[in-house]
Amino acid sequence: MSSSQGNAGQPGALRAVSESATRPAAVGSDAVGSDAAFGVSIRSIDRDFPGERGAPRRVLRDITIDVTPGEVLAILGTSGCGKSTLLRLAGGLDTATAGSILIDGSPVTPFDARTAVGFQEPRLLPWRSVTQNVALGLPRGTPKAEGDARVATLIDLVGLGAFAGNRPREISGGMAQRTSLARALARNPGVLLLDEPFGALDALTRLKMQDLLLDVHAAAPTTVLLVTHDVDEALQLADRIILLGREDGLEGSTIIQEIVVPGRRPRDRGSAELAELRGRLLAGLGIDRHGEARGVEKTTAMPAFPY
Repeated sequence: MSSSQGNAGQPGALRAVSESATRPAAVGSDAVGSDAAFGVSIRSIDRDFPGERGAPRRVLRDITIDVTPGEVLAILGTSGCGKSTLLRLAGGLDTATAGSILIDGSPVTPFDARTAVGFQEPRLLPWRSVTQNVALGLPRGTPKAEGDARVATLIDLVGLGAFAGNRPREISGGMAQRTSLARALARNPGVLLLDEPFGALDALTRLKMQDLLLDVHAAAPTTVLLVTHDVDEALQLADRIILLGREDGLEGSTIIQEIVVPGRRPRDRGSAELAELRGRLLAGLGIDRHGEARGVEKTTAMPAFPY
């Protein structure tokens, strides 16, 4: 399913993509992320896994989408629909059964160095300090002076300057997740792959981490693919959202909804327009919305940027 194709005849599908949508520009050499953000092109991806008695079990089917440089794309879907599988394919951590993925115009390679991954758990080394954990993300061969400066800049960016010498047991869960984010950014990735990065945090810390990610992206706007179960998180962070799910009679998840999120970040969490989109996405996840957002007319197309 291509992001440029119409889908009026497909059950439950909403394709509200604007060709004129504004996207963040790649950063310059004086920014925290000195390398340009990379575009990602996903073409006709299928992924099968062995099923019962050796018969293949299709998890992803015909996934096609282009992610522009500097864009934040959120990937939503129910548990087991293949969100994390798609993320692993984009990072070269898995191999597709069919189709192709290009980063900056060239095929993804195993453990692709143009990408970095942020996981739900911080996965910090307990015997290393915050600074030492962040430094693990530096590319091999980085000169020491350059690496030290980059690590210090990233630690300040995520607000941990006063805790740079602390070990993981001496900082909170939110601080540990900030350290993990800084470590991923230390690689200077053209594409940042985030797999439920705030899922293990409490609600308040999660909101603060969402705001932090917006600040980090504003300072170093790399391309971001964000897997999340949280509809509100997707609406706050993403330029665009895709919803993975199954179509009647077909095996494997594909893109069943795609929307461009209106308004520039940071967005008003109480926006009626976002409430309408939230209802549509929840309905796509099989959750009853229990009524309509007041004063917001249902539409099948979103206006183009700027609003």
